[in-house]
Amino acid sequence: MTLVAGVDSSTQSCKVVVRDAETGRLVREGRAAHPDGTEVHPSHWWSALQSALADAGGLSDVAALSVAGQQHGMVCLDEAGEVVREALLWNDTRSAAAAASLTDELGASEWAARIGLVPVASFTITKLRWLALNEPANARRTAAVCLPHDWLTWRLRGTGSLSDLVTDRSDASGTGYFDSVANEYVPDLLSLALGRSDVVLPRVLGPAKFVDGPVRLGAGAGDNAAAMLGVGGGTDVVVSLGTSGVVTATSEVRAADASGIVAGFADATGRYLPLACTLNAARVLDATARMLGVDLTRLSDLALSAKPGAEGVVMVPYLEGERTPNLPDATGALHGLTLTNATPANIARAAIEGMLCGLAVGLDALAEQGADVTGVRLVGGAAVSPAVREIAPMVFGVPVTVPAPDEYVANGAARQAAWTLTGEATPPEWTLAESTRYEAEAVPEIRARYGDAAQRYLSR
Repeated sequence: MTLVAGVDSSTQSCKVVVRDAETGRLVREGRAAHPDGTEVHPSHWWSALQSALADAGGLSDVAALSVAGQQHGMVCLDEAGEVVREALLWNDTRSAAAAASLTDELGASEWAARIGLVPVASFTITKLRWLALNEPANARRTAAVCLPHDWLTWRLRGTGSLSDLVTDRSDASGTGYFDSVANEYVPDLLSLALGRSDVVLPRVLGPAKFVDGPVRLGAGAGDNAAAMLGVGGGTDVVVSLGTSGVVTATSEVRAADASGIVAGFADATGRYLPLACTLNAARVLDATARMLGVDLTRLSDLALSAKPGAEGVVMVPYLEGERTPNLPDATGALHGLTLTNATPANIARAAIEGMLCGLAVGLDALAEQGADVTGVRLVGGAAVSPAVREIAPMVFGVPVTVPAPDEYVANGAARQAAWTLTGEATPPEWTLAESTRYEAEAVPEIRARYGDAAQRYLSR
């Protein structure tokens, strides 16, 4: 049996799965935590990776490994390969003003046409503009810029040479200075942000290509592209409810949405991954449970005990600002409270409905970009909630399929690692987990009330 490993270096933790390269059967796994915060020294990722690999039994019998990671994070290295400053993560919104300036300088339509993206605070390019404006000495010291999964793959290679940095097309497509149609970096956009374009950028590998390390190292992927590879999304739109909320699908053409709601990313197979992302997903439920003094199981029970629409209670869950729509300074709010409907059950249900309504905005945007939204595959930590599963089809208006909980990002990375061993044009077919289908009559009033409440932010 040939073994492969997949790594998910996410915002919160590092997960490693070791699987049979031919069947995908799980052999062993490990994990380790990452520190909190929106800026983190990459050394913490490396320590967590070493711990997770040890927890998973090491690499002595593993033939290939791929690293998937949180997208957009800015890792700056000096000429000696040392980290210049703590990495700014995707959910660090300090570059919101930089994003607005960059958008204004070229115009949203020009950005969308050239690279499929309109700058928002999440993207690497906006963080580089922030660095140039606020930490000019660090900007001058920067000799190379890479992403979290690039840096980990580079550390695994162990050469220390900046010329050995590699990435993949999916993660490069989220930087803001890569054209995923031409498959090349766009130096003038990099220069627009950083003030120069002479920094080293990782070489972009094809989907099944690899480099040498302690084992064969695949190109890796951004977490969303890896999750799509791991879950086997098929024709369904995939909605992921993790730290962020993600709505995505596979496409043969790159999206070019001048509104900025849909990002025209690339996927991990050579195609495209139109994607809408919210900053607020599973942690909305964590915060609501904390507010109500209950655990997540009780929160689900409370939500299911309330009527659809929560008797008019609406939560706009912009607890960390928001990316879709682009409101980095927004805060959350409860609307429609009265003496009779202000109950824990209604607040619990409003939290779940509000989180799902935020994702439904992304579903609508993907449909406008040509996605076939006739079914949703629901994954991520919050998808284990019975209330989320039962309420989702009422909000989305289509059947919802929920695969068994699994580490889909790490699984996608492992599948890519297996692909590097086959030399085939497509990744190996692995047996997918059992899924449960949920259907319910749509309740348009839920989204209508949410839309009215959310519009108050947009009209300010």
